[in-house]
Amino acid sequence: MQNIIDINADVGEGINNEAQLIPLVSSCNIACGGHAGDKETMQTVVKLAKQHHVKIGAHPSYPDKENFGRVIVDMPFNDLVASLKNQIEILLKVVKAEDAALHHIKPHGALYNYAAINTEAATAVVEAMKQLSIAVKLYAPYKSVLADLAIKNNIEVVLEAFADRNYNPDLTLVSRNQENAVIKDEKLVFNHVYKMFTQQKVLTIKNTETLIKAQTFCVHGDNPKAIQLIKYLTTQLKSKGIFIS
Repeated sequence: MQNIIDINADVGEGINNEAQLIPLVSSCNIACGGHAGDKETMQTVVKLAKQHHVKIGAHPSYPDKENFGRVIVDMPFNDLVASLKNQIEILLKVVKAEDAALHHIKPHGALYNYAAINTEAATAVVEAMKQLSIAVKLYAPYKSVLADLAIKNNIEVVLEAFADRNYNPDLTLVSRNQENAVIKDEKLVFNHVYKMFTQQKVLTIKNTETLIKAQTFCVHGDNPKAIQLIKYLTTQLKSKGIFIS
């Protein structure tokens, strides 16, 4: 069994817990203005990530701060591509100014979930990355339209799963409209991740097991218990000989 795991968190989203969160993870996804964040928040998080040797990722979204990027926005394809590219470029300038490097891109919220199943949304993400002409990785879910399309376009994919979210049997995330969408108990989060990492299986809300593969696991930075969850998760993983990197 592989004994190194990547733990990532979505940051720069206005929660202001990055000083406590960043030292606990190995990669981060920084909001770059679409659903949250501005140049100042990006600078703050990039500096923290560099200080703690945490891999830096862009976290672009539908341009929709009002709904925190958690609603699908019906917009022209070219406009979406342009928005995503612009968001990433803003963060890229901050990263370069801090003499750091952009490691990956991970779409946020509704865009992430829709691109997992919808070809046009996935194509918009891939097209934005291609237009940037830089070698960065893409965090995307296993067996998703987004991951498959990125691979076809020679973009390196890091398969991702969620530590603090429940899954449907088809590997889509349980809607945040449902009470059981978010996992808040630290022991359940650990069991969830440990099963996915060691057995490549996820226990769904239907109490069935589904095959899943992941190299990086996300704890949402806006989860009220994010710090507590990550501390417990990493401690328990290390006790099993699995290290965060």
